[in-house]
Amino acid sequence: QVQLVESGGGLVQAGGSLRLSCVASGMIFSNRPMGWYRQAPGEQRELVATITRGGITNYADSVKGRFTISRDNNKSTVYLQMNSLKPEDTAVYYCWTRPLSIDYWGQGTQVTVSS
Repeated sequence: QVQLVESGGGLVQAGGSLRLSCVASGMIFSNRPMGWYRQAPGEQRELVATITRGGITNYADSVKGRFTISRDNNKSTVYLQMNSLKPEDTAVYYCWTRPLSIDYWGQGTQVTVSS
C-alpha cells in the first residue's frame, strides 16, 4: 500500500525559506514520478512542481525561480525547497505520486507565510 508522509511545514515570514520532505513507502520509489501540489482555503488544489524518475522537473509559473524540487532515491524521499516565500504561498502542501495510473496523496502539511 502506497503511503506518503510529508513534513517540514510551518509559519515563516515573507522572504523566508522552508524545506518540505515527503517519504514514500509501498512502491518502487525510483520508478515513479513525484510532485507537490498545494491548496489554499477556498481554492482548488494546484500543481506546484513535479519531478520524473529521470530527474526532469516542471514548475508552476508562480514558483519558478523560487522553489526547487529534488529527489533522493536512496531515501525514497522527495523535497521541495521554498525560498523567497510570499503570503500567497500560504496553503496546505500535498505530496503526490502516480504509480499504476492511480493518484496518491499525502496527508498534507500547512505552510503559512506572514507579511
